[in-house]
Amino acid sequence: EREQFIEQFWLRRDPTPDTPENEFKEEHYRRIAYANEHFASGIPGWKTDRGRIYIIWGKPDEIESHPSGGSYDRPPEEGGGSTSTYPFEKWRYRYLEGIGNDVNLEFVDPTLSGEYRLTMDPSEKDALLYVPGAGLTALEAMGMASKTDRFTRSDGTHLGKPLGAEPARMNQFERLELFAKVQRPPEVKFKDLEAIVTTRISYNLLPFDLRQDFIRITDDTVMVPLTVQIENDKLTFQQREGIYSATVNVFGRVTSVGGRVVQTFEDVITQHVPETLYRQAVRQRSLYQKSVLLRPGLYRLDLVLKDLNSGNVGTLNIRLAVPRFEEERLSASSLILADLIEKVPMRMVGTGPFIIGGTKVRPSVGEEFDASQRLGIYMQVYNLGVDQASHKPSATIEYHVRQGDKEIFQYTEKTEQMERASSQLTLEKVLPLESFTPGHYKLEIRVTDNLTKRSINPTAEFTVVAKKS
Repeated sequence: EREQFIEQFWLRRDPTPDTPENEFKEEHYRRIAYANEHFASGIPGWKTDRGRIYIIWGKPDEIESHPSGGSYDRPPEEGGGSTSTYPFEKWRYRYLEGIGNDVNLEFVDPTLSGEYRLTMDPSEKDALLYVPGAGLTALEAMGMASKTDRFTRSDGTHLGKPLGAEPARMNQFERLELFAKVQRPPEVKFKDLEAIVTTRISYNLLPFDLRQDFIRITDDTVMVPLTVQIENDKLTFQQREGIYSATVNVFGRVTSVGGRVVQTFEDVITQHVPETLYRQAVRQRSLYQKSVLLRPGLYRLDLVLKDLNSGNVGTLNIRLAVPRFEEERLSASSLILADLIEKVPMRMVGTGPFIIGGTKVRPSVGEEFDASQRLGIYMQVYNLGVDQASHKPSATIEYHVRQGDKEIFQYTEKTEQMERASSQLTLEKVLPLESFTPGHYKLEIRVTDNLTKRSINPTAEFTVVAKKS
């Protein structure tokens, strides 16, 4: 989640999200490099006050620098007169968003160590402040004020009486407010890359079904195929030149439990049917699949479908719990019941919807099969024990299909009979359903690791219906 947060942190600040460069990020790190080069003083430059202000607000429009201190003529608002100072700098910004115009900041190095501190007290730079009779203000030099009066002020400074009216920016509350504001991070400007609905739609004019599966890619990455199924009779087809067409826009968003956007995706589902096949097509279903890569954890999935011909919208908001496939623990991917399992050409391996590795696996979203179909079974097994001598696993895989308490089908195979068996095993089976009577069934696969004596038994339920005419 840390890496996902960092990625989203920069993405939402990118002023040009359509380009590969992130100008905000590049400028941020340029400022850090500049701060480290120019403001370091025993600690990295980005940790100093000048470095922090430079990184947040950028280069000031004007800099008045006194790197050696020395003689200094005070402005009227500081009391006038001459004194000697520690090294200091005055930074002026013509405008800072969220603060205002003509922003003046002062940094002082009273320790002569090179580390300038942001100060609210302009008298902090006065090296003669505590020397009696030295560094007097204009009124003190004329005997119209006493230097000791500076130490009775209640505004947090040791300034002498000003010559004339005191400017508003010298007011203690103005100085306190400025001190707080310049150290506050600027507000993030989220880019309107998409229209985000802030109210929950309570109706569903375009119903659809969703299936989610989980396939391990690495120890901390899981592929999550999201399969959407829509009944074609819920779509609006338009006829043009003998072709019936329906179009559905798909928008999906995955967010973490903290509300951070992890992934978004957009796609289009299209159906083009010749007039001669239209009546048959509206009795069928449309499938769409999007695979997202996620870290193990808890997420929220928001899915919106819109029929462009009718304007009908369907929405779904669900909890997405991505499992962690722990090392050294016998485990398995989702048990997928598919209406199609077939090998794909080498050029299609790992790409496109319904493809897992080198196999096309089209899940049956409702787990309902026609008796004329074949039941496809797909599952990956992880972390089988490996014999140190043969470098091969030794496991027994049992397939059981039951209807109620009655066992309808049983099959057993061993890894010794399989080619290229390893600690990770892919099970791909096709079961004809011609002999199955219409009804409800349960599939159980029992995997027993003969080396580690561990076992798992994932299950899935499905329904067989009569052959469709």
